[in-house]
Amino acid sequence: MELPEIKLTKTHYMMIGAAAVLFVGWRIFSALQPPALEAPVVPVVRTVTIGETAANDTAVYPGEVRGKYESNLAFQVTGKIVARHINLGDSVREGQVLMEIDPKDVKQSYDAAEAAYQAAVSNYKLAKDNYDRYNALFEKNAVSAMVRDQYKTQFDAAASGLKSAEAQWNASRNQLGYTQLVSDHDGTVASISGEIGQVVGAGTPVATVVRDGSREIQIYVPENRLGQISLNQPATITFWALNDLKAAGHVSEIAPMADSVTRTYKVKVSVDSMPSQARLGMTAKVSLNAGTVKSILVPAGAIYQTGDQAQVWVIRDKKATLVPVKTAGFEGSSVRITDGLSKGDVVVTGGITKLAEGQEVRLESSEAK
Repeated sequence: MELPEIKLTKTHYMMIGAAAVLFVGWRIFSALQPPALEAPVVPVVRTVTIGETAANDTAVYPGEVRGKYESNLAFQVTGKIVARHINLGDSVREGQVLMEIDPKDVKQSYDAAEAAYQAAVSNYKLAKDNYDRYNALFEKNAVSAMVRDQYKTQFDAAASGLKSAEAQWNASRNQLGYTQLVSDHDGTVASISGEIGQVVGAGTPVATVVRDGSREIQIYVPENRLGQISLNQPATITFWALNDLKAAGHVSEIAPMADSVTRTYKVKVSVDSMPSQARLGMTAKVSLNAGTVKSILVPAGAIYQTGDQAQVWVIRDKKATLVPVKTAGFEGSSVRITDGLSKGDVVVTGGITKLAEGQEVRLESSEAK
């Protein structure tokens, strides 16, 4: 079936041309029009209006009952331990022998020094007798001065030799005495690290004796809290093993250097009246009060950390502003602020990661201290 032939007239061509002109004109008009502006989205944020909180700045540290004066005793000579006369917790007296090492080698050195001393004594007596005899002959003009001076020189040398031999003998006698470990004061044996059969070097501690009647509490303070501790600062000590018995005390000593491993500072706290039930090694809780301070607290979720600098978003004139702050640790679920904020500031607590500087916001406010 053949389709009928369509003949376009002049009118048809005019209509098609008019439609093309209208389409091109509409496209050009659309392209020249500015893009439609979208209505800005103003985010809703949760905020708190901060205030000052007066509180006691009290820090609590775990501690241990230690002796105020502790002696780490060691042998002054090297040898093998052959006797131990003490046990942990024993009471000892000043001068009491605690341990002994094998004196065999030291005794031989002592015997040699004693023999040398006796030989020096004999040599001294002989030289003295000779000098006295020739000095008497010289006074009678029986011998010359040169002969007398010769025997005088021998006598002087013998006297020096005797002095040296006596010093060596005394040193050997002391070394023999060092084979016994003696307590230097009355006290209690707190630790023992030397056992029978163990070879110890000179100066290696083998026992610790705590002096009677002098005990204190030892705690370790982190470096960021060291500035809040001072000598004679009041402290409250609680003894957990004694049904939370409390005692008053004060800071008596602060270490000048931090421990090389823990990077904490050793602090000693003297107890004004140490309970008689408190024993060495007992745990204790030490509370140090730095006084009443005014601080600003914000929820932990309000802190916006960038690098080492802590910041918070503050709403001013309905716009978000990022403010750097200085923190001083946690207090419960809040962070203590020491600088950067003032009472009455409105701080954002929710959605802080989606804000931009100067961005307009709507508040969903709730009051908090």
